[in-house]
Amino acid sequence: MSSPHHRATPARSRTGGPVVAVLAFAGIVVAVMQTLVVPLVVELPRLLHTTTSNASWVITATLLAGAVATPVMGRLGDMFGKRRILFASLGLLIAGSLICAFTSDLVPMVVGRTLQGGAMGVIPLGISIMRDEVPAERMGSAMALMSSSLGVGSALGMPAAAFVAEHADWHVLFMGSAGLAAVALLLIALFVPESPVRTPGRFDVIGAVGLSAGLVCLLLGISKGGDWGWGSGTTLGCFAASVVILLAWGAVELRVEQPLVDLRTTARRQVLLTNLAAIAIGFAMYAMSLVLPQLLQLPEATGYGLGQSMVVAGLCVVPGGVVMILLSPVSARISAARGPKVSLMLGSVVIAIGYASALGLVHAVWQTLIVSALIGGGIALAYAAMPALIMGAVPPSETAAANGLNTLMRSIGTSTASAVLGVVLSHMTQPLGGVPLPSMNGFRTSFIIACAACVVALLIAAFLPGRGVGSRATSTPAVETVVGEPVAESGAASEAEPEPADPAEALPSGAGFHGLVREADGEVLGGATLTLVSPDGRQVGRTLSRPDGRYALAAPAPGPYVLIAAADGRQPQAVTVMAAATPVSYGVRLPRAAGAAGVQVRGTVRAGEGGHPLSDARLTLVDAAGNVVRTTVTDHDGTYVFTDLTAGEYSLIASGYPPVTSALAVEGRGTDAFDLELAHPEAKQAAVS
Repeated sequence: MSSPHHRATPARSRTGGPVVAVLAFAGIVVAVMQTLVVPLVVELPRLLHTTTSNASWVITATLLAGAVATPVMGRLGDMFGKRRILFASLGLLIAGSLICAFTSDLVPMVVGRTLQGGAMGVIPLGISIMRDEVPAERMGSAMALMSSSLGVGSALGMPAAAFVAEHADWHVLFMGSAGLAAVALLLIALFVPESPVRTPGRFDVIGAVGLSAGLVCLLLGISKGGDWGWGSGTTLGCFAASVVILLAWGAVELRVEQPLVDLRTTARRQVLLTNLAAIAIGFAMYAMSLVLPQLLQLPEATGYGLGQSMVVAGLCVVPGGVVMILLSPVSARISAARGPKVSLMLGSVVIAIGYASALGLVHAVWQTLIVSALIGGGIALAYAAMPALIMGAVPPSETAAANGLNTLMRSIGTSTASAVLGVVLSHMTQPLGGVPLPSMNGFRTSFIIACAACVVALLIAAFLPGRGVGSRATSTPAVETVVGEPVAESGAASEAEPEPADPAEALPSGAGFHGLVREADGEVLGGATLTLVSPDGRQVGRTLSRPDGRYALAAPAPGPYVLIAAADGRQPQAVTVMAAATPVSYGVRLPRAAGAAGVQVRGTVRAGEGGHPLSDARLTLVDAAGNVVRTTVTDHDGTYVFTDLTAGEYSLIASGYPPVTSALAVEGRGTDAFDLELAHPEAKQAAVS
């Protein structure tokens, strides 16, 4: 029987609060970890008592671990809770940093750096938590800042790491990394709530192993090809193995019911093109970090080197990081006004301008500051657009995995840049005192290649869907989400949804939603009830899906709403959706309800003052895992009933009036009564009896 808590708790107001700042700080900490060893690259063979080739594993290990961890951590976050996986990721960073801080041997150092690479999932997990927790009006700038944290951390971490390396024992770098990660973990524990959006199911172990093996072979070939020889059997074998493994992995994933990566979603034009653009932008971003510091540190005797110290060289890339922070809200406004496609294209153009200017503006330190600021500004614009594009095309329950894959694409771009530009600079040299150094032509060629990568990104972005993309990018689900299939463009049907014979009949005339209601297995479902609720709890639309599964719901105006779908014998679903000026396509899947357990809860909803019954109060029952179990609306006499419940802890949310949440424990079998008193609009406070 039910054991209610007699004190009602008003539903939590999601203002974002310190969540954005804390998650962005965590992202910056992870990015700083990547740059820790940059000032030590030349000295690593001596410090670790090994060869140059072996010492390169200190960098390669982190790259490989990050590539594997990013999609895996994203999927685990979608399944078991993003905050929980954030803790695990930062725990790996702390453990890896401490191992590195207390060793001077190669093998423990590689192990520690591998564990550090496991933290790379923090950024996509952070973006996904923001989608769940930050209000729609703040979502754009929050995502922009979190997405740019990778570049910001790299730019700010490089001079700090260089300063420590020059003035203290190099182990202090890793002690500082552990300390920063511990601070981030504590702040997340204090200020970041667990997201209620989950994708229950079984983890795809075979998919994780297959993807990991394919990525390791691919990135090993890219990162070690320079040492092994690009035409060597080992390098070519790695590339061949990656192709074979990834093709086999893709074939398996298409047949798995709950894949690690939903390839059908990934193949949608908006997701696919955004990921391809991420590779090109990642390439362009890393070119600045690789080329400018070398040019700044080369001796003036070369005729083009600027003869600066490692610390000054690091400081010269700081303007790029500062501009990223400052432009994050600007890029969000551009995306909101013109769409994230425009923001991505503009970012590509600005980065290209930065590299083009570098062909003539690298003869003095102040000139490199201008180049750094231009490139950083373009990266901020482009990076801010990518999560908006991704989240505008995937269900909310898959955002962590989808953003993880996008982050992985950026990593592939940076790895490719390191390999390609490394070959260019090592082959285009001129001697100084008998030592071959990169020539000015080598640097100019690197700038041209980076500029070409931006042009490729621009061309890819041009084929993205237009303005309607952003219509759902800022949705913030409050509970377990609909298994939806949003599309790239407002008013356009999903790739899985053919256009109706009579579009005028199916689409709202202005703001609103339309799409298909399906069974979990994909069969269309007619007669399902779809209700649209405003943020203040008012029902603003209600309809039934037609026999062909289609529905259409008009919205009073653009903005956020809660879309609730229910049907007999199916588990109701609810999700926060964002209406645009034109109709937004949103597909719904309703899984079958679990077998009846015989427990029934019924009650009456009454006004807090006067005690009279309240009709049309919307009730949502959520289980302990955050899944929406049942939804209903009170009858004219204020009564409601939930049937076929299993024993367990639930939260009962009443949102037809100022929202109230109450804990509810269901035990045994039979019928139980649970009455609520809500604050009627004329009343001043709410209570549960």
